[in-house]
Amino acid sequence: MASAPSLDRSTIEQIVRRIVLSQPAGSWSGGQSGGGVADRCRPDLAVSISARHVHLTDEHVEVLFGAGHKLTPMKPLYQDGFFAAEETVMVVGPRRRMLPTVRILGPTRSVSQVELAFTDSISLGLDAPVRHSGRLDGSPGCVLVGPHGVVELRQGVIRAARHVHMNHGDAAYLGVKDGDSVHLRVESPACTVVFEDILVRADATSKLEVHIDTDEGNACFLDAASDVKLYAPGASGRCARM
Repeated sequence: MASAPSLDRSTIEQIVRRIVLSQPAGSWSGGQSGGGVADRCRPDLAVSISARHVHLTDEHVEVLFGAGHKLTPMKPLYQDGFFAAEETVMVVGPRRRMLPTVRILGPTRSVSQVELAFTDSISLGLDAPVRHSGRLDGSPGCVLVGPHGVVELRQGVIRAARHVHMNHGDAAYLGVKDGDSVHLRVESPACTVVFEDILVRADATSKLEVHIDTDEGNACFLDAASDVKLYAPGASGRCARM
């Protein structure tokens, strides 16, 4: 009697992987929510409300806070290497309208910019356009006032477009790539909102995190949300949840 051919471990793993990936999402849960393969593979999602803030160049840090000054980290942000600084500046718009203490985020950048919510821009008397970070052409300027000096920005005041940071593994799981758009559904008491056109910013190291501004966070009552889901319509059908 001939013996059956043996299979090495690598071949077995490939076969099992093909079987698992061919199943509909949740079909391996055994009837129990949260216990299936699809749930264990789902990336952990963070949604952060990005309050008004300023990014500065090294040169502008020294003008505002004194020669040789470096930003002092106050607390780390969700993404590794980024932080909210101890330092704040006054942001002054037309007709001397101002926001007195706007937090600086580090590390420093090659170009200074101010990111506001819509209500902030109204308070300053500015028509700040919705832009992705760094796309500043044609945006209005402002004056920044620090304890040691003043910087006049000819442009650089924007309303930051909603976006999501993720690594390439998260992107592959969700069936998207850098530059694509996804949706965020926020279910909260008496207020369920779907945010569309969330730009995917994928790289090798980022953690999965959506950024929305304070107006958007208040509109969807994010603090009381019972379910938050990130997904790409028409893609793999997979999603990420908080």
